[in-house]
Amino acid sequence: MQKTRETREQRRERRPTGTERGRRRGRYAERPRNIPAKGWKEIVKRVVNEVGEDHIGIIAAGVGFFSFLAIFPAIAAVISIYGLVVDPQTVQQQLSQITGTLPPGASQAIGGQLSQIAAGAGGALGWGLALSTLLALWSANKGMKALFQGVNIVYDEKSTRGFIKENALTLLFTLGAVILTIISMVMVVAVPAAVGRLGLPGLAQTAIRWLRWPVLAVLAVFALGLVYRFAPVRENPRWRWVSWGAGIATVLWLVASWAFSFYVSNFSNYNQTYGSLAAVVILLLWLMLTSFIVLLGAEINAQMEGQTERDTTTGPEKPMGERGAYHADKVGE
Repeated sequence: MQKTRETREQRRERRPTGTERGRRRGRYAERPRNIPAKGWKEIVKRVVNEVGEDHIGIIAAGVGFFSFLAIFPAIAAVISIYGLVVDPQTVQQQLSQITGTLPPGASQAIGGQLSQIAAGAGGALGWGLALSTLLALWSANKGMKALFQGVNIVYDEKSTRGFIKENALTLLFTLGAVILTIISMVMVVAVPAAVGRLGLPGLAQTAIRWLRWPVLAVLAVFALGLVYRFAPVRENPRWRWVSWGAGIATVLWLVASWAFSFYVSNFSNYNQTYGSLAAVVILLLWLMLTSFIVLLGAEINAQMEGQTERDTTTGPEKPMGERGAYHADKVGE
């Protein structure tokens, strides 16, 4: 049977319209899960390009360095606050169990300082303790400020907050990070001990011990979502446009931390190269890796917003160009 030749008009009718092409790319997606595979392919391509153009590796190095300067004051703040209700030596032991899960060298560098900080902690609540805690939080705030600046660069926004507003917001997030650390300590160390004393059935004890890890992962996703939502100086994105990047970053961080730990334990020669400084170098590298992944999560969120023409910001629907956010006002190619 002879096939009929398709006319030019028939071929034109068969081609997808502009609206259909846009739908296939996710231009009308109300939420990330509505973006089709072709749209995600474009997002991944832009993320790879933007990682180089935004110099995320260099920014992550800066954020990691300031995080290194902030980590010990942050530990001092944790011990000061948590030590009001728990013996500082107990706090040290619980922190040691948590840092023991970090890559070798990183845990060694932190563990050496824990004993000194815990030895000088303790005492009743008073002006001296309050002042020392505030000073510790202020010092730890440097790392949070560096992270906020890095997220603004990734979102292509300029930080226009005043000195007081910027420091108040970053101090609030620093305090939140300290509280999250305390919650993590309670869930990782105190919960199993408490469950054992309650005399619950073996199955219940096992379930509780396993459930604390998903709960901690959800807390990590929520904490990163808060950073992605409030760090950029722009109209706040809706939660669904920050949660995906936060979730991906959390999973990547867990995998990357395990891989880095495996590499340090089995293949690296940092001790031969850096000698007594090896632990410090490993801690710095791990903090830089962590910072890179956090900024990568922000980049994923930014490029997701740029994939749709829908308003991704909070409040009433606004036309493109009037939304007060670079990636919400611009469609990526």
